[in-house]
Order: sequence, then structure tokens, then C-alpha cells
Amino acid sequence: MSFMESLRLDRFTVVAIDTSSGRVRIKGDADACTDLACSGETLVASDDGVGTDLAALNPGDIVKLEGPPGHPRRIVVVRRVWEELTSPEL
Repeated sequence: MSFMESLRLDRFTVVAIDTSSGRVRIKGDADACTDLACSGETLVASDDGVGTDLAALNPGDIVKLEGPPGHPRRIVVVRRVWEELTSPEL
């Protein structure tokens, strides 16, 4: 797999976050949505630090997942939604 294919397949867009149930809906390259079941130990890593609060995610954020499919141990924010919207590519 090439570097570009890896980036395309390993990055997801956050669609919705339900902090009360611990669920995060993401959309992949094929535009199909998947619901993730996150535990209280799932870490969210961003420029703001690392924590267990899913409220640190925003719809539109670009993320990378670490851990078993459907039950990530770590969600890494690669790019925030507001960074995407201010990109010169638009």
C-alpha cells in the first residue's frame, strides 16, 4: 500500500458524537458511516492534550483510530474541522 493510499484509508471524518452512550459515528473513504463503541478508557488525543472525554471531538474533525475495529483504544485528531474550513485548497 502506498503512502497516499494509507492516508486515504486510515483517516476518517467524525459525523456525530453521543457522549452519553459513548458512541462516535465516523465516515470513511467510501462515504459509508460506522458507529464506534468507545469505553470510558478510550483516549482522545489532540493538540489540546490527551483525555477520555469524547466531547473533545467535533463533527467534521479528521481522525485516525488505534485499536480493534469498532472499539478504538485511542482516537487521534489529525485535523480539526475549523482547520479544514480555512484551508487554501477550498
